[in-house]
Amino acid sequence: MKRTIIDPSQLELTEKVVSIKRVTKVVKGGRNFRFTALVVVGDEHGHVGAGLGKAAEIPEAIRKGKEDAMKKLISVTLDDNNSITHDIIGKHTGASVLLKRAPEGTGIIAGGPARIVCELAGIRNIRTKSLGSNNKQNVVLATIEGLGQLKSPEEVAKNRGKSLQEILG
Repeated sequence: MKRTIIDPSQLELTEKVVSIKRVTKVVKGGRNFRFTALVVVGDEHGHVGAGLGKAAEIPEAIRKGKEDAMKKLISVTLDDNNSITHDIIGKHTGASVLLKRAPEGTGIIAGGPARIVCELAGIRNIRTKSLGSNNKQNVVLATIEGLGQLKSPEEVAKNRGKSLQEILG
C-alpha cells in the first residue's frame, strides 16, 4: 500500500470512535482495568486514517487513538461521483472487505466499521461486503488497506504506457 506523507495540520479532520474495549489484567492485588479505543479520522475529502489508543481512562485512550490515526493518514482516489475508481478487496489478518464502486444515488451500503471509514474518507456512493472476521479493528484496517490500494485511471495509464482513452475505453 502506498503511504504518502500527509500533513494533518493542514486538514480539517473529524474523528469517530469505532469501539471502546475494557481490558482487565488480573494481578496479585486484584484487577487492573485499562481501556482501548479504536478511532478513525478523516477530512471527508479523500484522506482517512485509523489508530488505536490505550490508557487507564477513556478520554485519554481516545486522544491517543486520534493521534495515532493522524500519523497513519492515507489518500483515497475518488472518481467524479464520489465513489471509488475500481472494485478491490482489502485484507487485514482474518478480515476481508470487498469494496465495489457504485453509481450516483446509491449511497453508502456498508456495515458499521466500514461505513465509518467510507464516510470519513468522503466516499458518497459505495457498496461493501465484510468477508471473514467481523472484528471491528480488523474490518476497519482491511477497509483502509483496500482504499489505500486504489489507483486512478491516470496512474494505470502511465504504468501501462497507454493513453487515458485506451484505459477508459
